[in-house]
Amino acid sequence: MKWASRTLPVIAAAVAGLAARDVLQRDHALLRNFPLVGRARYLLEAIGPELRQYIVAGNDEERPFTRDQRRWIYASAKQENNYFGFGTDNDIERSPGYPIIKHRTFARTVPSSVPTAGHDVRLPAAKVLGGARGRARAFRPASVVNISGMSFGSLSGNAVSALNQGAALAGCLQNTGEGGLSPYHRHGGELVFQLGTAYFGCRDARGRFDLARLRDLVAGAPVRALEIKLSQGAKPSLGGLLPGAKVSAEIATTRGIEPGRDCVSPSRHAEFSDCDSLLDWVELLAAETGLPVGIKSAVGDLGFWEELTTLMRDTGRGVDFVTVDGGEGGTGAAPLIFTDSVSLPFQQGFARVYRTFAERGLHEQTVFVGAGKLGLPDNAVVAFALGCDLVNVGREAMLAIGCIQAQKCHTDTCPTGVATQNAWLARGLDPARKSVRAANYIGTLRRDLVKVAEACGVEHPGLIDTDAVEILDGRTSARPLRKVYGYRPQWGLPSAADRAEIARLMAGEAPEGGSALPSATAQGRAEPGGPARH
Repeated sequence: MKWASRTLPVIAAAVAGLAARDVLQRDHALLRNFPLVGRARYLLEAIGPELRQYIVAGNDEERPFTRDQRRWIYASAKQENNYFGFGTDNDIERSPGYPIIKHRTFARTVPSSVPTAGHDVRLPAAKVLGGARGRARAFRPASVVNISGMSFGSLSGNAVSALNQGAALAGCLQNTGEGGLSPYHRHGGELVFQLGTAYFGCRDARGRFDLARLRDLVAGAPVRALEIKLSQGAKPSLGGLLPGAKVSAEIATTRGIEPGRDCVSPSRHAEFSDCDSLLDWVELLAAETGLPVGIKSAVGDLGFWEELTTLMRDTGRGVDFVTVDGGEGGTGAAPLIFTDSVSLPFQQGFARVYRTFAERGLHEQTVFVGAGKLGLPDNAVVAFALGCDLVNVGREAMLAIGCIQAQKCHTDTCPTGVATQNAWLARGLDPARKSVRAANYIGTLRRDLVKVAEACGVEHPGLIDTDAVEILDGRTSARPLRKVYGYRPQWGLPSAADRAEIARLMAGEAPEGGSALPSATAQGRAEPGGPARH
């Protein structure tokens, strides 16, 4: 009975979908005696869809990511079969708000017939980041999919290393999060350095922002842009606290704080107090570093955005990019009321911000970045149609490197070693192996975005317009995305010059065409071996 009393909790944890290591860490002897128990989750995961279908829940009922969504991410990360058979199990006819992407029969692009086409396709941004304002270090991001801000401290060092190495492999950017630039961010991946309210990594001994330290930091690391964090979807208008027990010497060095003492992130910035002073600080940072500078914010009161864009239009000062974080974002721990009910979800929040910029003629000179469950192809396509130029992936990237949606991020007991500072748990996450999975996932998402863009008749997801997506109102009616969010024609698209340039850059990137050449009797086609006419 003693054996059973110690073993049954382990088996129960595995059945619940948790990593058995979370329980086994309490008894190393049990781990040695039963090495296969920790692998039971993988067997249960493989037969999970069948068990849930008949016993527990459907594939599209779990939250925040359904089983179908997680299965797609896991399979993509492992380069396994991520196709689905027997049609959708989503209740399309009775799901108001469901997006439908409209393919075109004839267009200037011809989707490839080869299932593996697009795996290695480059997918750069349609706009040059910082180009409109002449920043000295302006650049065109090499990937429209990038890794969102997740700090070392909230994620383990091994997880940050895996994501940074994955970013290097995938040729995308990694946002440092507000916790500073750690040694784990220095494995070859290019960075967006986030400036939070505590100015971690570029503060003096009294916690004040230190411009000289910022200059030194960006000069010694592959930082391509600066992002001023105003708020995030998980906890808008809240600060943060990392308890002193979790502030290791390594975290303290990275953040520029004292080890073993509570680490507080204020709810507001000390360097500016309104839109006017914010823009002054943006221009100061851009002038001192040469880097593009942007802001990250969840969306609440629109008065801030109206004042900001009016000042940008009237004074010539401005941000180079805007990252809009949806209220459904979730990489930060927060009170339940903030998680569930504070700040707008991504689509509504982003559409309102974009309209505010567009009404003042600023939408074509600003790079828009979206975040909030946009690491799924259908959500990302809608984001691009609404005007996103880049999408950031957070929780999806965590899933790709091993997260199982245990939802223990705030407890320091993440069973897979992703969101914990527990060295025993984190050592099970191998950065070298998981970095490949992160890169595989990002590459697969880009492949699917290219495939959908070509199905819509364009070369790049940034060229998908709001008329290419319809939103179902129910079984019998639907409205174009443009009408749902009150967009004018051409809103959501880059400028004509940027559209022409990205089409040129994408020419020949993804293989086109069918599996056979046209015959001698083909109608409206070129000679066999020549290009098709459209």
